[in-house]
Amino acid sequence: MKNQMTKSEVLFREKPVWTAIFSMAVPSCITILVMVIYNMADMFFIGQLGDTSQVAAISVVSPVFSLVTAVATMVGVGGCSVIANATGAGRADDAKTYASLCCWFSILFGIIAALILLLGTNPILKILGANEEFMNYASTYMKILAFGAPFMLLSTVLATVLRGDGAIKEGLIGNMVGTVLNIILDPIFILVLHKGVAGAAVATVIGNMVSSMFYLHYIIKKSAFLSISPRDAKRKPAALLHIMAIGLPNGISSILSGFASTFSNQLLAGYGTNAIAAMAASGKATMIITMIQMGICMGTQPLMAYNYGAKNLPRLKEILKKVGILTFVLGSFVMLASFFARHALISMFLKDSGAAVMGENLVIFLMIASPVVGFYYLSTNFLQASGNALAATVVSVLRQGILLIPGLYLMERLMGLIGIAAAHTIADALSALIAVAVCIWQYRILKNTKNKTI
Repeated sequence: MKNQMTKSEVLFREKPVWTAIFSMAVPSCITILVMVIYNMADMFFIGQLGDTSQVAAISVVSPVFSLVTAVATMVGVGGCSVIANATGAGRADDAKTYASLCCWFSILFGIIAALILLLGTNPILKILGANEEFMNYASTYMKILAFGAPFMLLSTVLATVLRGDGAIKEGLIGNMVGTVLNIILDPIFILVLHKGVAGAAVATVIGNMVSSMFYLHYIIKKSAFLSISPRDAKRKPAALLHIMAIGLPNGISSILSGFASTFSNQLLAGYGTNAIAAMAASGKATMIITMIQMGICMGTQPLMAYNYGAKNLPRLKEILKKVGILTFVLGSFVMLASFFARHALISMFLKDSGAAVMGENLVIFLMIASPVVGFYYLSTNFLQASGNALAATVVSVLRQGILLIPGLYLMERLMGLIGIAAAHTIADALSALIAVAVCIWQYRILKNTKNKTI
């Protein structure tokens, strides 16, 4: 472990910046892309049935599980940070405590979430925007996923926690195993056995179960610093609050994303089932752009944190500049590619010609701000790396909350259906601008602090 830590320090401090960025960003992006494929698989194969009602059912149910997994993301990111800090400081017992707390919290919270969703299925679906046309499909999809909620949360948390142990490869493998299995089972359950949304849900649950088992096997058999023993969790149960505080910006962003999707679906419901399905397909088609940018920034966050703590201003400035360039170039390239291939992208999910045309119109607005969204993620991750949890949290609330949710209602009133998509573009652009301003402010604080100590 000592040699591994030495290699990490060399990477953070001495390797050329581009080498360090790609060394950390590539595995993170692959993991993110695997998650994207995982999220897209259900809708893709359901889309092959040509039934917009089933596509709409998946779209309506997805936000509630985004809310549930947001909590897992918060705990996982926070756990990864404190575990890495503890192992670096030689506090192996604390690292085990943090890991165990993350594990058992995800299981218990998953059970509670499952009970709530199973007992309140229909009322929850009505709030989410489901109508009689696809209520039965949505109910079936939600109930099956609810049974697998503990595994869904556990796999999300452990995939991130493993990064705190330096097990980037194992985290990637676990994601790949679950995703590949899901992709294999989806067409079997949906297209061969004709189970529709029920088959999609079962495939998702099985994929999460297998990923969870893989992560648990690594922790039990191979990790020296991670634990799932309840005894370790009992040592410092209050540490869970610290873990959640560190990961709060990520959790808030995901939670607000789920709420925004719910409000969006409520507005879309007024335009019919095709509109809900069209927006869902458009969102899936453009998801890859923002997820790649997010993966780059999340992957390089430890690099930023190390150099911020070391007050290595020249290297930190170079990291921020080059990560910003990388996200902008990739965002621009994928935006153009998606624009010209929008017909093919939308047709992956929708077979109904009316819904497909609607989706192609919506996707144009959803991707306009793609080049600058990376600046938002870069700024948020830099603020977390600097330890400014409050500023990071405020910035996280902007994009999916303060700016987007009111914007959905305002733009829908001004522009109708297209306005719902346009609201995303406006929120993305404004939040990126504000986040960069806060990021520059935080950087100047470090610069002034260093000058005073010289």
